[in-house]
Amino acid sequence: MNTLKTAVLLGLLAAVLLIGGQAIAGRQGLYVGLGLAIMINFASYFFSDKIALSMYSAQPVSETENPEAYRRVAPIVHGLCHRMGLPMPKLYLIPEDSPNAFATGRGPSHASVAFTTGILRLMNDNEIEGVVAHELGHVLHRDILISSVAATLAAAITFLARMAFFFGGSSRDDDNRGGALGAILMMILAPIAAMLIQMAISRSREYDADAASAKYVGSPYPLINGLKKLEGWSKSIPMDATPSTAHMFIIKPFTAGGMKTLFSTHPSTDSRIARLQAMR
Repeated sequence: MNTLKTAVLLGLLAAVLLIGGQAIAGRQGLYVGLGLAIMINFASYFFSDKIALSMYSAQPVSETENPEAYRRVAPIVHGLCHRMGLPMPKLYLIPEDSPNAFATGRGPSHASVAFTTGILRLMNDNEIEGVVAHELGHVLHRDILISSVAATLAAAITFLARMAFFFGGSSRDDDNRGGALGAILMMILAPIAAMLIQMAISRSREYDADAASAKYVGSPYPLINGLKKLEGWSKSIPMDATPSTAHMFIIKPFTAGGMKTLFSTHPSTDSRIARLQAMR
């Protein structure tokens, strides 16, 4: 169901681009915006892992570099990769007390999994296994690619709206413009709609990664217990993370409530735990 939901949401995002883009900037503006967004996100798709790891000063984890962390996490990751049919990812350690983890990379053959020092101190091996299985679930489902497609469409919509706001819409192209009032409304509403849909896609992928953890660990409880610890400790020890990378982490580095949840990259922890408990 989450896969179907993701497909529907991507379709909605494409529809907003096609309808809204033409209303905002006409056919030519639509092509220009989409082309620029593809170029920007193409580069992001291939280099986002290096950028994210560098941004958080991630250090390689191997038998010679950070060997203590390697001895602990490598057997867990290796066992899960064997069960999930994935190649072994590169491992990294982030010198950060706030407990968290993320996976990145454009595909299973170029994947990396990073842990903070805080999460390794906080969790036992069973909970670490639940967290690792979640992150490998993102790799298995190629969520980086899905996120890149969503980001490309959303970026094109936002670019077109800003271009029309600063330079005016396609008032000379009545056939493509869809009316002045429609263009003005789309300039305001289309970027908001794109952001809402993009965040909904991100939340849907989190649910699927949680389900992968329950499946390949053999029980939802390691991840349930891990999420409970993360929810409490991430508030006590907030992480200095950027909004542009918040979607990568297993739990959002900063909290959101009320209407802000609509713009959140993650479902609420209570909702995730409830779904996992239903899998027992």
